[in-house]
Amino acid sequence: MQYIYNIVKADYLQRTRSYAFLITLVITVYVAYLFVPATNATYTTLSASGFKSVYNSAWVGYVSGLMTTVMLSFYGFLLINSGIKKDIDTEVGLIVATTPISNFKYLLSKQLSNYLVLCTIVGCTFVVSFFMFFLRGSGHPFVLSNFILPYLFFALPAMFVVAALAVVGEVFLGKRSILQFIVYFFLCGIVMSTVNIKGGNTPSGVFDPFGLSLVSSSIRNQVNSQFHQHIDQVSFGFIFSGQKPYKVFTWNGITWTGLFIFSRLLWMGFALGLVYVSSFFFHRFDVKQASGKKKKKATKEPVQLAASPITPNGINYRLLPPLVTNYSIFPFVKTELLLLIRQGNKWLWLVNIGLSISMFFAPINISSVFLLPALWFLQVTRWSELATKEETNRLHYFTYASYKPLMRMLPAQIMAGVILALVLALPLIVRYAITADIFSIVNIITGAVLIVLLAVCLGILTGGKKLFEVVFFMLTYTVMNKLPLADYTGALPEHHTIAFTGIIGILILIFAFTSFIIRSYQARHL
Repeated sequence: MQYIYNIVKADYLQRTRSYAFLITLVITVYVAYLFVPATNATYTTLSASGFKSVYNSAWVGYVSGLMTTVMLSFYGFLLINSGIKKDIDTEVGLIVATTPISNFKYLLSKQLSNYLVLCTIVGCTFVVSFFMFFLRGSGHPFVLSNFILPYLFFALPAMFVVAALAVVGEVFLGKRSILQFIVYFFLCGIVMSTVNIKGGNTPSGVFDPFGLSLVSSSIRNQVNSQFHQHIDQVSFGFIFSGQKPYKVFTWNGITWTGLFIFSRLLWMGFALGLVYVSSFFFHRFDVKQASGKKKKKATKEPVQLAASPITPNGINYRLLPPLVTNYSIFPFVKTELLLLIRQGNKWLWLVNIGLSISMFFAPINISSVFLLPALWFLQVTRWSELATKEETNRLHYFTYASYKPLMRMLPAQIMAGVILALVLALPLIVRYAITADIFSIVNIITGAVLIVLLAVCLGILTGGKKLFEVVFFMLTYTVMNKLPLADYTGALPEHHTIAFTGIIGILILIFAFTSFIIRSYQARHL
């Protein structure tokens, strides 16, 4: 137990003291403020087909609790899914491997530290929900249980499952972060699409880790019985549909059942079981097998040195490539492009190529609103390491001391990232070129530059990639929900103006200026 406590404490403090966590916490607090929109807002977080409850304690508490559960289940995974990888990169895992702690206890400590990080964010949104009630829910009594129970039975058990899945993903998929994201988001998508049960009967919610079906069924049944309607579905999330009148009713929450509460314990027990099973497959930081394969591969074709003169120090100069001096930036761009292309599993390029080609045949609004943001998000692990891989691999001592690193290395990384984004978006660019829609092409180009510079800027600022992954996910989510304010790709031409493009240009200059200033400071104070 002492080993578990020490690992959990150290891991939790290390995570919460990072810039990525602090900035993510600030963003989360602001998003929690948006969970309860004003009456005249152009969006809603719970759509009941034209019906909305008054802002009483039940509505504010349950909506805040559910939105926290759903949103944090998605982007929280991006924040916590590198606990084991960090121990590998820092070689702390080698020390852990020599201790008597078992695999299960180590993985359990990682899960608990993940859980505490997520619970910290949940606690902040819980406090924000109080302020939102007093801000939006004037004239209604404050009922504390309507805030505590949703967070207790929805958010906390769900975060426990998310924390366990982050550990299991690292055990089975290793450093393949993008595969972890794809598998996890696919599972969450399946859950989200199946838990909202249609019909008039109230489901038990046993098989729903989020609790969405329990709340949506209660609201649906009340609307159908009170207004004699036949609505089939209640939707959660940031839904932008413009200002429209709603029929108002009073919803007082759900009736908690012992079966549902017991199901929360079952979900947490299931999460523990997954961690226990994965402990049998945990490598325990043993890299002998991988290194053995590399050595075996390297000795397949031995080099014949007998016919060549060898110097007294054992170096055969004839086998070394000739020294060629080239101060151009283009070899760096080529190298960075190769690093981006070769990163990750090569089979994932079939998905990238398939999505890219589909943009040429799908309806242009589908391609611009959904396919392009999704395709660019699949490159999140590539772009997040553009400006951080040198420090991660401890090569910054060489790169910062190289010839003009600010004029050659950093611009080459930015250019390589932008080229990758534009090549993937090429089918959509060709379609816009055929229709002579130059403004949309400019928007795609500026969007690609913006995302790459955002990755570089946040990577240099924080020294890691987590903050960009979280921010990029939120940005992609808002774009796919057609929020005009986040339309960096120009997917909504009716809302995208020259002034908005100018704002994106200003952001590009800010990100570029910040990146070069900080990298210049780092190079001079190595």
